[in-house]
Amino acid sequence: MKKPISRRALVLAALAATLVLAIAVLRPPAGDAVAERPPAAPRPALTVTTTTPESRPLPLRIAANGDIAAWQEASIGAGVGDQRLLEVLVNVGDRVRAGQLLARFDEDTLRADVAQARAALLEAEAAAAEAQANAERARNLRSGGAMSEQQVVQYLTAERTTQARIAAARATLAAQEVRLAHARVVAPDHGVISSRSATVGAVVGAGAELFRMIRQGRLEWRAELTAAEMARVRVGTPVRLTLPDGSEAGGKVRMLAPTVDPRTRSGLAYVDLAAAESAQAGAGPRAGMFARGEFELGASTGLTLPQQAVVVREAFSYVFRVGEDDRVSQIKIQTGRRVGDRVEVVDGLPADARVVVAGAGFLNEGDLVRVAEAPADPR
Repeated sequence: MKKPISRRALVLAALAATLVLAIAVLRPPAGDAVAERPPAAPRPALTVTTTTPESRPLPLRIAANGDIAAWQEASIGAGVGDQRLLEVLVNVGDRVRAGQLLARFDEDTLRADVAQARAALLEAEAAAAEAQANAERARNLRSGGAMSEQQVVQYLTAERTTQARIAAARATLAAQEVRLAHARVVAPDHGVISSRSATVGAVVGAGAELFRMIRQGRLEWRAELTAAEMARVRVGTPVRLTLPDGSEAGGKVRMLAPTVDPRTRSGLAYVDLAAAESAQAGAGPRAGMFARGEFELGASTGLTLPQQAVVVREAFSYVFRVGEDDRVSQIKIQTGRRVGDRVEVVDGLPADARVVVAGAGFLNEGDLVRVAEAPADPR
C-alpha cells in the first residue's frame, strides 16, 4: 500500500517548478548574448621602427674587370754568340738600375779577337805609310818623265788602296771592341727583373733572351669597358682596385684605347698603378693578376634607405610602407648604388613614405604593426 504524499513535499515541488520557469523566462537566448558581446581588438603582428627616405650625396662609379700587366717589358738578350756565361748577378724580383751589370760572358776569346784586329790595323797603317811614300816619289818623277804614267798610276792606286784597308781594319777593331763590351750584360733602364733564363756555364747564341724586365717597375690595369662607359671616362680619372687578397690599390687613367672591338663592343682603359714597392713582400699588385676596380666619376644626390629596410624576395627588392591605420603594404622598388649601410631607391617609392626598418623581414602584406620610436641617429 502506497504511502500518501505529504503536503510539504507538494509545496516544495511547486516552488522548484516555479523557479525553473522563472530562470528560463529571464535568461536571453545564446545567439543574442554573442551578438551583444563587444568584438575583441586586433593584435599587432609585430613591433617595428620606421623611417622615411633621405636625400644624400652618393658617389658615381663604373665597375670593371681587367688584367694587371707591365707598362713596358724589356727583353735583355745576349749581344755575343757562342760564348760561355761566367756570372749571373741578378735574379727574378730584383730591382736594378740603368747600367747595372746583370751577367758576364767569358771575355778571353773576345779579347784575343780585339788584339788581332788591332794588329791588323797596325799592319794596314804600316803598308799605307810605304804606299804613301811611293806615291809621293811618283808624283815628283811624273813631271820629269823618269817614270811612266802607268807606274805613277799604280803607286797612286796603291796609296788609296792602303787607306781603304786602314778604314776596314779600324771598323773591324771597333766591331770586336763592341763584341767585347757586349760580354758584359747591363740593364738598359731601371726596373724589376720579371724572368730569368740565364744559366751559369751555358753557351748561348747571339740575341738569345737572358732576362725580362718590367721597365721602371710600372704596372698598369687594362680594364674592359663598354663603348657607353668609355664615353664617361676621362684621362686622369681616379680608380680604386680590389686585389685578389682583398687589399686595395689606386691609380689613374693614362689613356683610352683608340678602337673598340667590333664583336664585343668593348674597349680598354689603361690605368697607371703606383709602383709596387711592396711586391717583394708578397703584397700589392703584380703583373698577371686579375682585378676588379671602380672608376670614380664624382657624386650625385639620391634617395636612400637603410639596407635593413629592403627585403629581397624572389630576386626582387621590396619595402613595407606603413599606412594611417598602421597596416603595412608591400611595395616593389628598384635599387641603385650602395654606400655603407645605405641603399639608393631609384624608383617605386615616394619621398615621404613611412617605411618599416627593424622587423621588415618578418612582415607580409596587410599585417598590423605597432610602431615604436626609432633610436636616435648617432650622426
